[in-house]
Amino acid sequence: MRYHAAKPQWTGRRLNRDLFNALGVLVLPLSHIISDADLHKLAMHGIELTEYDLDPLSEEKAALRELEASVSTLRHIFQGIRHSGHIPIADIQNEIMPVMTRSMESVQVFPLLLSMRAKDDYTYRHNIAVGALSSMLGRWMGLPPGELAILSIGAVLHDVGKMAIPEHILNKNGRLTDEEYETMKLHTLYGYDMIKQCADLHHRSALIALQHHEREDGSGYPHRLSSERIDYLSKIVAVSDVFHALTSDRVYRKASPFYEILRLMFTGSLGNFDQSILLTFTRRLMNSLIGCEVELTDGTVGQVVLIPPSDPTRPLIRQGERYIDLSKEIHLQMEQIVG
Repeated sequence: MRYHAAKPQWTGRRLNRDLFNALGVLVLPLSHIISDADLHKLAMHGIELTEYDLDPLSEEKAALRELEASVSTLRHIFQGIRHSGHIPIADIQNEIMPVMTRSMESVQVFPLLLSMRAKDDYTYRHNIAVGALSSMLGRWMGLPPGELAILSIGAVLHDVGKMAIPEHILNKNGRLTDEEYETMKLHTLYGYDMIKQCADLHHRSALIALQHHEREDGSGYPHRLSSERIDYLSKIVAVSDVFHALTSDRVYRKASPFYEILRLMFTGSLGNFDQSILLTFTRRLMNSLIGCEVELTDGTVGQVVLIPPSDPTRPLIRQGERYIDLSKEIHLQMEQIVG
């Protein structure tokens, strides 16, 4: 079975020509920005938009829209997996993985983070986001193409075992009980078994599903493995998985700012991650803030001008002629990005 992405998103796009109906009446003018109401209006006049009617998207915007559409595609694929217990690997490779590749080549990290913050369909959006983030992180870590391909598909499928978890637990609008949490943790084992059955997938992709909740100090699950026994690709996905989960809104809690989550991860408050992977991830994301204005916890506003390599979560801030080094002013930290 083939799954197809949702219809292209026209809202927010600008017309590059006047649109007339069959009677020659102007319906929408050149340079008009399309809204949802406009789509209904055009349908009433029997006008169907095409890419040729609209200003072209930048490569980055086009890739972000593909990522957004892939959430719906993955939802259909995963729902099929829930019923069959088998992964349609050809559909994943044909419909999802090319989008991952284009996102790596075209999207900067900050637009990706903003685009992929979970708004709905958390289970499916999370897998797409972790796939994209892990692919970026794998490239930053210098993985060769073969390993990068194994990482990318393993990251997209890292939570596929949740399709074997009862829906009343998976979709519960609140925190899980201890018993439900123990059931939820089984998704790592289920995912490993599902991926292992796919002859075309590398064994390390299955290990990602199994090990992405393991931690360097042996405090993770399902097997409480310590550093040297955890596959390197699983360590990359572990960082991306926790980061996206905690920077996304859930029914039972609001998302935390990404720089706050980075600080907590970097200081070990959210578990013990591979330090070289985490340092690279933190530096790259914090470097995306250079030039941005941020509000500090004392209410003052300044511009991020330098990310120190030793602790990238505490940058140098400029306020007019004054500089604040957050690595030394430990009573201060970033509160929010202005704008």
